[in-house]
Amino acid sequence: MDQEPRQSPDWVEDVKTEVVGMAKEGLNHPSTAPVLTGAAIGAAAGFLLPVLSIPVGLIAGAGFALYQRIKK
Repeated sequence: MDQEPRQSPDWVEDVKTEVVGMAKEGLNHPSTAPVLTGAAIGAAAGFLLPVLSIPVGLIAGAGFALYQRIKK
């Protein structure tokens, strides 16, 4: 099968690598700022939309930003 590298089953390892890197390097890691921005946008959406809560929006925003970062 011809799969692009990021579509392989190794995405779990990619997520783990990014999260560990962000935890170790903090704000110096290239993924930290986009993930924090996504979390803030998600939290704001959770605040504005009555269906979502702030924690759900925060987690969803951070997850989406991390996904976008790993997909590249």
